[in-house]
Amino acid sequence: MKSLVLVALFAVFMLTACVVTPGPGGYGVEVAPALPAVVVLDAEPYYQQHGYYYFYQNDRWHYSHSRSGPWNDLPRSHWPKETRHQGRVYDHDKGDKRQHESR
Repeated sequence: MKSLVLVALFAVFMLTACVVTPGPGGYGVEVAPALPAVVVLDAEPYYQQHGYYYFYQNDRWHYSHSRSGPWNDLPRSHWPKETRHQGRVYDHDKGDKRQHESR
């Protein structure tokens, strides 16, 4: 019976979406769940899922529990394979990351 309880507890920990690792000063850092394979952003570079906010800026993803931050870097393994923009497009021809209104 004791081993069954341990197996159940192990399964619960393995199925959680967040990983907690030691951070500076002994505080834990939560890593948000991975984003879906394709993320479609509206006019603003924010995406929300599972109680986290994700922010896309300069071709990088960040996450937070609040839309106002503080923002943490999202591990590359949690990034979507494709990021689409609805309502705005990036101007890749000029080599900068400014967003311009769609025509």
